[in-house]
Amino acid sequence: MTAYEIIRKPLITEKTELLRRNNNKYTFEVNRKANKIEIKKAVEEIFNVKVASVATINIKPVTKRHGMKLYKTQATKKAIVELASGTISYFKEV
Repeated sequence: MTAYEIIRKPLITEKTELLRRNNNKYTFEVNRKANKIEIKKAVEEIFNVKVASVATINIKPVTKRHGMKLYKTQATKKAIVELASGTISYFKEV
């Protein structure tokens, strides 16, 4: 897997922004088959930063209802990456 296949997208919510500001931790949605070592190497390669630690969370599918139909959401994996040095900017500045 390449680095761009491992890191799918950044997760930007109020809670993740508080983690980013206070603790220098960034949250990403990652490939379910990726492990912590692969995630660390991918973040370091893409963003040119030094990673201190990686925590992963597997999110199980949830059954939901839309009218009479039941469906399940997709299972995903989330990674919380703490940086030792440097910062990550999600958007390009114009």
